[in-house]
Amino acid sequence: MAEKKIQSIRGMNDLLPTESALWQQVEKTVKTVLNSYGYNEIRTPIVEDTGLFKRAVGEVTDIVEKEMYTFNDRNDESITLRPELTAGCVRAGIEHGLLYNQEQRLWYFGPAFRYEKPQKGRYRQFHQFGVEVFGLEGPDIDAELILLTARLWKALGIAEHTSLELNSIGSLEARADYKQALVAYLELHKDALDEDCKRRMYSNPLRVLDSKNPALQTILNHAPKLSDYLDADSKAHFAGLCQLLDSAGIEYTINQRLVRGLDYYNRTVFEWVTNSLGAQGTVCGGGRYDGLVSQLGGQSTPGVGFAIGAERLVLLIQTVNTELKSDNNIDIYMISSGELVNGQHTTAIAQRLAEQIRDAMPNRRIMTNYGNTNFKKQFSKADKYGAKIAVIVGGNEALENKAMIKELQTGNQYAVDQHHVAQQCLEILEKGE
Repeated sequence: MAEKKIQSIRGMNDLLPTESALWQQVEKTVKTVLNSYGYNEIRTPIVEDTGLFKRAVGEVTDIVEKEMYTFNDRNDESITLRPELTAGCVRAGIEHGLLYNQEQRLWYFGPAFRYEKPQKGRYRQFHQFGVEVFGLEGPDIDAELILLTARLWKALGIAEHTSLELNSIGSLEARADYKQALVAYLELHKDALDEDCKRRMYSNPLRVLDSKNPALQTILNHAPKLSDYLDADSKAHFAGLCQLLDSAGIEYTINQRLVRGLDYYNRTVFEWVTNSLGAQGTVCGGGRYDGLVSQLGGQSTPGVGFAIGAERLVLLIQTVNTELKSDNNIDIYMISSGELVNGQHTTAIAQRLAEQIRDAMPNRRIMTNYGNTNFKKQFSKADKYGAKIAVIVGGNEALENKAMIKELQTGNQYAVDQHHVAQQCLEILEKGE
């Protein structure tokens, strides 16, 4: 009996060469924008102590209760594949003394893991871009994060397909008062709630407001408003943020049912959403978490940040931006006859010329043909890889210390001295751009 074919784990996907070029373009664009605002990269482990997420995310959240990949290691200690990256960033900041009485503007990119039903744009292993800022408590830094993301959408060609939603969820104390009022209201309508809302009603009632069940929208629309319970400082902070966004020309909608899914948020919460991906509409989510650092054992430090799901971002770009596409094409394809001439193999000459071209043009893609195939097959490979130039070394060229350069789009070809090959190729490529 044949052994079972080994496949990837459900919800954990391969990124193939046909897709990776677009991912690289997206990653490069994101890093360029973040660098332009003066943010610095931090890289934290994929695996953390389970207690970190229980304390940061909240034990009665869906993430901790149902979605985390948690197991005991060989020392019988409980560890977890990170379900999000903010908690690890805060842990690292505390552990290495980066936060207290300091200002830090950090960014990261990497995989995270949640055991949930896989669907388009939402997977069990997913990747997040994120930004975390520590030590600044005013609405001005909240506004900068929103301006940064707005600039990013423009750079990625998706600005016309995203819109901003804002809310303030106030202080922990204000939310406690609001939760009491919300639970009392939901109890009056308990028979009309679905099972998911009934389960959340007491453990995490604000998440009931996130329900997408059409049958519950009328009930939720008449629920008590969180804005009526906000403390004075939170109201002033939110008014300041809105004023800054108005001044910057950023359009937004105040969504009083926007609460975010994690316990550590306070005051500002925001989401960038799109109508171009069906039900999976959130592209970026973030907000303030001024109590998280002290909650994890550090000195009280204000914090604010956001996370972008990379899979969903790439999916949106593929859907709406026809200009930013994958490009795996080769710039120059090296062809040789495979002959031995005066003790030199033409393949070795082609290989040496390829290295010289890479020295002169480190950002170009150069591929050398290997294997004894005839010129016709080698030119077919050059066409397959979308090459713009073929550099050919045959027996005659080897004897004369020359190489033949052929512009594959025009058919023009000419012999040049081998030490001029790199410069000639550079001029051809620059002329065609």
